[in-house]
Amino acid sequence: MCETASPLAQSPGLPKSTDGEPVFPEPWAADAFAMTVHLHEKGLFAWSEWAEQLSAELHKPGCAADGSDYFDRWVAALSGLLVSKGVADADAVLALQQSWQRAAEATPHGKPITLENDPQR
Repeated sequence: MCETASPLAQSPGLPKSTDGEPVFPEPWAADAFAMTVHLHEKGLFAWSEWAEQLSAELHKPGCAADGSDYFDRWVAALSGLLVSKGVADADAVLALQQSWQRAAEATPHGKPITLENDPQR
């Protein structure tokens, strides 16, 4: 078990359990969190860069008042940071997001969503 908590666990607005641990509404949100922690620990971006990007995303107009879109905003912040650093291409990120959306819409209820379910792939 990791003894040192990542500073990402202190992200503003991150939903937490009564024990103070991060909680995730869906498995993909935990994956996004873990990916962000991993990229930060590998030195791809500084904590201050992440905090600034996430804060900007969380303060954009249209955020859900109840925080229900927190991890959607998290993913948008991570995508934006990766694009700004030249790690990802904005058009490729958008195309992949659209592919996942089509896959989700084409997947029968209760079945795993995979990109292979995108009818345009």
